[in-house]
Amino acid sequence: MTDSAARTQVLDDLDSRGLIAHSTDPDALRATMAEGPITSYVGFDPTAPSLHMGNLLQLLTLRRLQLAGHNPIGLVGGATGLIGDPKETSERVLNPKDVVQQWVERVRSQVERFLDFDTSLPNPARMVNNYDWTKDLNTLDFLRDIGKHFPVNRMLGREVVKARLEQGISYTEFSYVLLQSLDYLELYRRYGCTLQTGGSDQWGNLTAGVELIRRTESGKAHALATPLVTKADGTKFGKTESGTVWLDRELTSPYAFYQFWFNTDDRDVMQLVRYYTFRTADEIAELEKATADRPHAREAQRVLAEDVTTLVHGAADTAHVQLAAKALFGQSDLRELDGETLIAALREAPHTEVSAAAMPTVTDLLVQSGLVASKSAARRTVSEGGAYLNNEKVSDAEYVPTADDLLPGGALVLRRGKRSFAGVLAG
Repeated sequence: MTDSAARTQVLDDLDSRGLIAHSTDPDALRATMAEGPITSYVGFDPTAPSLHMGNLLQLLTLRRLQLAGHNPIGLVGGATGLIGDPKETSERVLNPKDVVQQWVERVRSQVERFLDFDTSLPNPARMVNNYDWTKDLNTLDFLRDIGKHFPVNRMLGREVVKARLEQGISYTEFSYVLLQSLDYLELYRRYGCTLQTGGSDQWGNLTAGVELIRRTESGKAHALATPLVTKADGTKFGKTESGTVWLDRELTSPYAFYQFWFNTDDRDVMQLVRYYTFRTADEIAELEKATADRPHAREAQRVLAEDVTTLVHGAADTAHVQLAAKALFGQSDLRELDGETLIAALREAPHTEVSAAAMPTVTDLLVQSGLVASKSAARRTVSEGGAYLNNEKVSDAEYVPTADDLLPGGALVLRRGKRSFAGVLAG
C-alpha cells in the first residue's frame, strides 16, 4: 500500500466501523489526505478529574489517524474547562481555577498515553493547552476579531441552546462555541491543522470552527463527527449503576473497567468491538460468526474487554484482572492475586467489612455478606457442602477465620455454590 493509499484508507476504516456520523466534505477531505499528511485535533475539557468512555472513542479516532500517517494534536482545555460546554439539562457549576489546573494535568497525562510523541517519527503527536492563547486575550479584541463572525440567529439555532432557552442559559455558556472555534483557528494558524474530530453532539461547535477559518483566513478546513455510543435499547452507553466509567484507575478500578466491557449485551457487543478495538475487518468478521454460532461462550465480550482494558490500563493489569475473575470462581489460586486487584474486585461484589481482631464465624459472614438470608440458611448451605472460604469447602459452620486465612490485601472470599461469591474486608 502506498503512503497516499494508507493516508486515505483510514477514512474507509472509520466508515466500515460505523464511526463517521457527519463530515463536512468527505470527498475534499479524502483528496487533501491523498496529497499529504494532514494535521487533526481533538479537544478535551477538564470538567472532571478524569476522561471517560465517551472521550476514549475520540482518543482512539485520533490514534487511528496517527497510525495512518497523519499529524495528531491533543488539546486540553485549560481555558474552556473553566466554562464548560453547555449541557441540555442545566447550567454547569464553575469549578475553582486551581482545581481545573489540577485536572488539566491529569487529563493531559491520559491523552498522552494514547498518542506517540517519538520525535524520530515523521508525524509525532503534539499536546497543547488553549489557556496559552486565551489568557492574555482582551475582551475588545475577542469581540472584534472573533465575535463579529458569529450571527446570533445561528447561535440560537444550535440544538443545545434551543433546549436551554426556556429555562435560561448564561452568556458564559452561550458563548462557549466562540472559544472552541478560536481553538481551531489558532491551531490552523500555528500548525496548519485542517481537521477537527469529535462526537456528533459537538457538531455545531465543530462546524462553527470550520466557518470561522473560512471567514477569517479564507481557508479550507474540515470537521468529522463520530456517532454517540448508545445501547440497543437507545440508552446512553458508558454508565453503570455506580456511575460513569472513568479511565482513571482510582475512579474506576481495572477490574470494574474490565467487567463493564465483559458484561456488554449481546446486541451491542459487535458494534463496540468495531468502535473501540483495532481488530481488522477479517478478525471482526470471524468474531461475529463465532459469536453467532456460540453466544454462550461470550468470545466477543472477552475480546472487547481484553483489548480495551489493555489499551487503557496495560497488559499486566489486564492479566491480573483476568486471573482474579477466574480465582473468584474457584478456577485458580486466590493467593496468586495481588492485593490491589483482589480488593478492587471484592468492592465491586457484595461484601462486608469486619475487624480482623474480632472475626465472626463463617455462618455470620455468610449472612453479613448477603450470600444467604439467615443463619439457618447459612448452616444449611454448609451442611449441604455448598459453602466455600477462599475456594476451600467449609465443613464447620461455626469456624472462625484466622489471620492465616487472610488473602493478599487482608480479605476473605466466600462462595455459595459455583456462581455466587462475596468479599470480607478485614480491617
